[in-house]
Formats: sequence, C-alpha cells, structure tokens
Amino acid sequence: MVTDRLEQACDVVVIGGGAAGLNGALMLARARRSVVVVDAGQPRNAPADAVHGLLGREGTPPAELLERGRQEVRGYGGGVVTGVVAGAVRDGDRFAVSLADGRSVRARRLLVTTGLVDELPDVPGLREQWGHGVVHCPYCHGWEVRDRAIGVLATGPMSVHQALLFRQWSPDVVLLTHAQPSPSDDDLEQLAARGIRVVPGPVASVRTAAGRITGLRLADGGVVDREVVAVAPRMVARGAVLAGLGLVPQEHPSGMGQHLACDPTGRTEVAGVWVAGNVTDLAAQVGAAAAAGAMAGAQINADLVLEETRTAVEAHRRSTRTLEGRAPVG
Repeated sequence: MVTDRLEQACDVVVIGGGAAGLNGALMLARARRSVVVVDAGQPRNAPADAVHGLLGREGTPPAELLERGRQEVRGYGGGVVTGVVAGAVRDGDRFAVSLADGRSVRARRLLVTTGLVDELPDVPGLREQWGHGVVHCPYCHGWEVRDRAIGVLATGPMSVHQALLFRQWSPDVVLLTHAQPSPSDDDLEQLAARGIRVVPGPVASVRTAAGRITGLRLADGGVVDREVVAVAPRMVARGAVLAGLGLVPQEHPSGMGQHLACDPTGRTEVAGVWVAGNVTDLAAQVGAAAAAGAMAGAQINADLVLEETRTAVEAHRRSTRTLEGRAPVG
C-alpha cells in the first residue's frame, strides 16, 4: 500500500482506515481540512472474498474497495499513513497521537474507526475457516451459502434467532447447542415448525476435506454432516488506543460484546473525539459503517467551524475595541 508522509500536525487524525475511517476522511478532505488516516492494515473483513449489500459495489473484494477509498481521499489532499497507533493523549488544546514506530502527530480532533475483533468459540478448525466455510451474518453471506447444509453453532441466547434467519436461505439447517443450555420450549416449537433439528452436546472440532467443511465432530464421537457453520462471535471493539483519554470499551446493550459508546453523530464523552463504524456499532455492515464515518466527518468539520468562528468573533471584538479607543486625529 502506498503511504504518505506523516506531518507533525493536522486538523484531524483518523485512526483506522476501513470504510468508516476512509469515508470520514473523504468528507473532511472535501471540506478542505488537513486530515491523515493512520491504518494498521488489519481490516476485519480481510478473510472475506467480497463485500455484499453495498449498492454500486456489490461483490467488490474488500482490499479493492479500500484501495479505491484511499485513492479518493488522496485525490482531495488527504493523507493515508501505514502504522500502528500506540496511544493518544490530550496535549493542551490538541491531541498527541503516538505510533508504535516512534512517529507522532498532533491534531485538533480525532476520529477513531479501529473496528473490532471477532472472538470465536475455542473449537479446533473453526478459526481456519472463518470468512469462508464459517460465517456469521446471513445478510453478508446467506446468498453465497444458499441451499447448503448449514450448522448453527450456539454461542448465546440469540443463536436460535440466527438459526431461524439462516432458514430463509436454506431448508437444511441444524442448531448445535454446544456449551449453551437447551432452547426453551417456545424456541423448540419454533425450530421444529421450521424444520430445524436441534443437536445437543459439545462440539469437539470442525471436520474438513480438501479445504472445505464436511461436518462437525461432537464430543461423544458422533458427526453431524455439514457444509457451512454459522456462529455468532463475541465482538470486542479495538479501543485500547483511547485509554489515555479515559475512553474504554463497555458492554454493548445487545450483549454481543464491547463497544465505545457515542451519541448518534459519533461524538464521545471526551470533547474532540468521535468514533464510527464497528468500534461503536458492532453489527454495522460496510455501507452502514461508511455512512457513520461520513456523518462523523461532517460533524467534526462543523465543530471546527464553530470553534474558528468563536475565535474570529473574539479577534473582531478586540480589533473593534482598539479602533474605538484611539483618539481622533485633527
């Protein structure tokens, strides 16, 4: 990836160069703000073959979409720097952002779009198939796994809902309770009505052949033949970079994991810091993350305009008072 020179200071530093960060930077660069994106090059959707549900870019490989976004940001004068942000602290009326390689940059505002980490159950073979034979979102992957034998590996109370959703894409869905309690009577009735079989007991491993999933081996030695595994991971925001500002991830109201809280515009409780994308909205797909980045970018620009206007008014008043205080000549 082409990288730009990291300047000593700018209006806005965007931490994270995914869809949310790049779209936020695009809005800011088009607003004639000096902005730099610092990206570690570890996008959440890297294992996926394509982005889905994104109008006009359906089926685009994730890396291609991001490279196009970087080019667009640069086209308006924004910078994109490869690097790992180690932390950020308040430095007077600015923020000091330090990188792991010793570089640093000061900014008036921060937009944090670092995304999240998917924590999968500790089942051998699961991680290796993540993004291919192992999926999580029917709206992201349902079409690609339609009519195939799908096993939903339960990770929490929402797994029944996940199984019912995947039933929309395939008539052959099995719910494996794994380490979770048996579904309630009401849930069992719904599953039975939709033809979804429930398999109790822990799953010991994922079976594969020629790189493809063939089934799930149970702890008792039995095997459930499956082609696809659906699992809801615990999603944890990458929020450690903001610890120096007192912002730490907290439990999401949905129970899906941890996120950085903000208002609907992305503004956090720390003045001058915005967040967007999966770091705050755990369920956001690429389109929603990009939209949130655009919203945050516009809000940051508006905040800077207000600050600059206040400063201009104060200077104008001082100038007026000085002129009024001068004695008339003649």
